[in-house]
This record gives sequence, C-alpha cells and structure tokens, in this order.
Amino acid sequence: MMSKTNAGRFFEDYTVGEVIEHAVPRTLSGGERAMYHALYPARHAFYSSDEFARDCGLHEAPLDDLIAFHTVFGKTVPDISLNAVANLGYAEGRFLKPVHMGDTINSRSEVIGLKQNSNGKTGVVWVRTTGSNQLGEDVLSYVRWVMVRKGNVDAPAPETVVPDLAESVRASDLVVPDGLSFENYNFTQAGEPHRLGDYTVGEKIDHVDGVTIEEAEHMLATRMWQNTAKVHFDATARDGGRLIYGGHVISLARALSFNGLANAQIIVGLNSGAHANPCGAGDTVKAWSEVLDIAETGAQGIGAIRLRLVAQKAEAAPFSLKGDDGKYLPDVLLDLDYWALMPV
Repeated sequence: MMSKTNAGRFFEDYTVGEVIEHAVPRTLSGGERAMYHALYPARHAFYSSDEFARDCGLHEAPLDDLIAFHTVFGKTVPDISLNAVANLGYAEGRFLKPVHMGDTINSRSEVIGLKQNSNGKTGVVWVRTTGSNQLGEDVLSYVRWVMVRKGNVDAPAPETVVPDLAESVRASDLVVPDGLSFENYNFTQAGEPHRLGDYTVGEKIDHVDGVTIEEAEHMLATRMWQNTAKVHFDATARDGGRLIYGGHVISLARALSFNGLANAQIIVGLNSGAHANPCGAGDTVKAWSEVLDIAETGAQGIGAIRLRLVAQKAEAAPFSLKGDDGKYLPDVLLDLDYWALMPV
C-alpha cells in the first residue's frame, strides 16, 4: 500500500531546472509582529510605529523584513531541507516589496545546482526561492544551498552543476519601497542621530548587548515559522540535541545591531551568509558589524549601507571572525553580508 505521508526529499530526488511550488499559503497578521518583537529585542522604529512609517511615506508600518524572510523560508523546508544536515549559505537576496498585515505569502523554489559530496552519503542542493503575495507580486527572492542526505546511497551521482552566483547585489538593483521618503525622518524617535555620512567603509561597531537563547524560545520560533527540519524539531535527530534554526540567530543579531545602527532601517539586499558553527540552547549571542560599502540609491535622501553582521558566542573577543587558516573561529555563529536603507 502506498504511504500517504511524506518523508521529505533526499538528495537524489532533485533535478536541476525543476520548480517546486511549496505548501501552505500563510496570511500574516499583527500576531506575527507581536511574537517577533517578543522573541527578538527588535526596536527599529520603521517596523514598530505606524506613525513613524507614515512620516516616512508609507500608509502603515510594514512587517519586519525578516518576518517575510522566515515565512518564505519556512514554506520551503518540507520540500528542500527536511532531510538536511545543514543550511550552508545564502546569496543574491533581494527584498522586492514590503509585506503588510493581511498579506498572504506563497513560496516557490527552482533547483539551480546539485553536487554530490565525496562521501557519497550527502550532496549539496542550490535553490532560488521566491516569495509572493496574494496579488502575485514577488516580495522576496534569494538563493540558498543546503547539504541534504541521500535516501539511497547507491543512487548514481547527478551531473555536477554549481551555479555562478554574484558576490553581492549591485546597489543599482536594490529596490526602494514605493513612496518611501526620509524627508520627515525623526532621529529622536528612531533612537540615534547617525546618518549614512557618519559611517565610513571599514568601520567596525561592537553592538555591546547579548541575548541568551533558551530552549523554549527557539522552539517557539521554529514552530512559528513552520520550519519542520528534523534537526530543529526532534532532539533525537542529531547528536548533541536540537540545532538552533539559523534564521533565529540572524534575527537576534539584527535586533542587537540596533545599538549602533538604529537608522539602518530597512533590509533590501542579502549578499551572502554563512552559519559558521552550530548554535545551541544556553548559548549567549553577541554581535558586531563592519561597514563594507556605502552607495546612492537614486531616491533623494535615501542611501544604502552594506554591512557585515557577525554573531558570536559571548566568550569570543569582539571582532573575532577567522583564524590564520582562513576558517571561522569556533565561537563565530553567523557571518551575514546585507544592504540596508538609511537616511543620507
């Protein structure tokens, strides 16, 4: 009798060029916003206050960019990473349209690369995932690659296809939300006086604060984003206990970056990202940033700042990243390269 349940895809089940439409659509509400701000110390004014957002030209505050990311990402897990060993990285991410309360989000992914690992037991799958709203408008697109187990180790290796990915999203390809204006931007309400011109390329910022991750907290986050990957849900699926969802670390680090980057209000590009080492319950996460680039956007008064955001365990020295061998130091958890919009 054919099983009605889904054990998830394994490495040998993917084909380059196939497009996967992911279940289940999700309508977002103020509940997601409240829960997001409860899970993470998120304080950016653009997402906290309708009045602040109206002063910036929008009719209301959109949902945090990373709510959109987590929602789109979570939809893909049953089809892409249910049997994953690890999520390896991101590239070519573009936030295309703000997501508001009441929007219904769908996700689809195209397989753009495959490479079996030398052990013959796992392989790497590259997908380009796109999230869209109820009007069919794309709100987010990004590439990620995942190490996935083989279900049948004797299955032949596919032809190796490794996509050629851009090092970063070009500043000219960043999307400024329709109507956005910083002409009436209130720096006092935003929390800091620093404009784009106050930052210099190469500057490093220690965000000072830390957050200790609790088991219940990260499990609540994983369930909220409907991320059903076994290594996050099932304590028996991995030696050493449940692995913290990498997106949870991203949101923690982004929220911590408020202290020093309060006016980097809107994430518009995701250039690259690596979950350098596993994170577990009980770890205390701290963060620092490095300014990689500063660019014009073509919109008056709105600039773009490119930032490296690093999350690390509290035991690590500030600004730790890699050793002399070029490998990430063991206490580094996240290395994320992104673009954000900021008043000039």
